Amino acid sequence: MAPVTKPGRARAAALPLPRMRRLGDFNFGSLLPSGRALLVGFSFLGAGVLAYFGARESSVFALRSIEISGAPPRVAAHVRTALGPLDGKSLLVLGSADVEGRLAKLSDVAGVTFDRDFPHTLKLQVTPAHSIAVLRRGLSAWILSSDGHVIRTTGLFGAPRLPRVWVPRATSIDVGMTIDDADAARAVGAIALARGARFAERIATVRSSDSELTFVLANGPELRLGDPGAVDLKLAVAERLLPLVRTTAGYVDVSVPARPIVGGQPSSRR
Repeated sequence: MAPVTKPGRARAAALPLPRMRRLGDFNFGSLLPSGRALLVGFSFLGAGVLAYFGARESSVFALRSIEISGAPPRVAAHVRTALGPLDGKSLLVLGSADVEGRLAKLSDVAGVTFDRDFPHTLKLQVTPAHSIAVLRRGLSAWILSSDGHVIRTTGLFGAPRLPRVWVPRATSIDVGMTIDDADAARAVGAIALARGARFAERIATVRSSDSELTFVLANGPELRLGDPGAVDLKLAVAERLLPLVRTTAGYVDVSVPARPIVGGQPSSRR
């Protein structure tokens, strides 16, 4: 008779855990580069630094030409003259202070961005200051920009299509300055608003004070706007009225846009 085998308990085999390495047993030196690798790395770094400073002082990247876009010939010529002293300077050391600092003195430049085109070219995108009015003081005249800067002198009959803004004889005016006469500044602001609103009528003269703003139109009556507020709305009302009364009225008053007034005799100056 064969012996009967009794079922036994399952045996579990326990595997030994790997021995934890103590901190003191770890070789941190294995993480560091070798002395040769360090020497090669520092050699390349030093060579790069020497090459950079050498290029700064040499003519390898010297400024030789300036490309200007966005500006009319007169403004571009002023820009080139202002940047003339930078000729030969390394593009590596040419910064915004060199370019923008010099051009900030030009009254006919509103803004500029630049980029270096290696090895020898500086590219400029110039935003010119747009002429908006002729400032008159006695027998003298200047061109004004839309931000109120005096761009340049002009003749009494120069820029005939620009509005005239008058200032008292005692007013101090220099090219490059911002007009500090409050009435003239309000007049220039109103002209800028008219341009922005695409006012179609040509403005010959602007009179301005704290409470009065008047456009004398080249081909029509006076346009009385009252105080300098809501100019765009007043101009919109005036544009609807002017074609109807151009030859029969001396003035159109839109100081209260909801109740415009037409009156006076047409001017003999046409």
